[in-house]
Amino acid sequence: MYPSRFRYEAPHSLDEAISLLRGGGDYAKVLAGGQSLVPLMKLRFASPELVVDINNVPGLGYHRADPDGTLRIGALCRHADLEHSDLLPGTQPTMAAAAPLIADPIVRNRGTLVGSLCHADPQGDWASVVVSLGGSVVAAGPAGRRVIPMADFVTGPFQNVLAPDEIAVEAVIPPAKGVRAGGYLKLERRVGDFATVGVAVAIETSGEVVTRAGIALTGVGGSTIAATEAAQALVGQPLTAGSIGRAADLAAAAAQPRTDHRGSAEYKRHMVATFVERILSRADHEAERAA
Repeated sequence: MYPSRFRYEAPHSLDEAISLLRGGGDYAKVLAGGQSLVPLMKLRFASPELVVDINNVPGLGYHRADPDGTLRIGALCRHADLEHSDLLPGTQPTMAAAAPLIADPIVRNRGTLVGSLCHADPQGDWASVVVSLGGSVVAAGPAGRRVIPMADFVTGPFQNVLAPDEIAVEAVIPPAKGVRAGGYLKLERRVGDFATVGVAVAIETSGEVVTRAGIALTGVGGSTIAATEAAQALVGQPLTAGSIGRAADLAAAAAQPRTDHRGSAEYKRHMVATFVERILSRADHEAERAA
């Protein structure tokens, strides 16, 4: 099937792109990687009147660390850039674990992290990773820039808080205040498939004590789920079999899965608990080896 008729613009500056969106009619879409938008348009699940292609806008293809350790990912940074990054291993274990699991090589070569966050697919991988890390999205619009915590960015399936004339230009991961550990695991029917269950865990430790924790779930609800109670159960104490088991049980309780052709709700909750326990146990063993 072919997309419905639309107007296409490829601005060469961010200000021009925002201006186009502001005057673009009732329904405009920003195109960065296009790995989600183009298939939706071909199926006519999305029929924008205007497509604003930002690939000619300079200075958005970066991922870099500030001197204080803040990680910044530009709107045109591709999944493959993160998969092959020399910056993530050792400093961003949760992101480093997730990057090779995003879709397939074709999608990773064109798709973008920021675009994935904006798409707000309940089965998307990056949203749970960024939520677990306490990250945020920077949006640019006619009134300037604003920083939106990722926990507040998604409002529902395929919905976010961006205004029609705003563009998400950057994702920001705050610096760790301790030693960062964690990971990302997903259950998929075949390599490159959407997650049946995905779990992102990010912790920070000082000595043996967990000083910060984030746990977020993919594919087991109408949007990304922040398992806040499960994460808080880890804070203020060392990782032990008991604390890990409690966090795993609380994360499973926070999940909102439905029984479908991929598995029963009970099975998906079990996988949430299994993944949380597996990631935290691995982090505990790595900490013991480093001590």
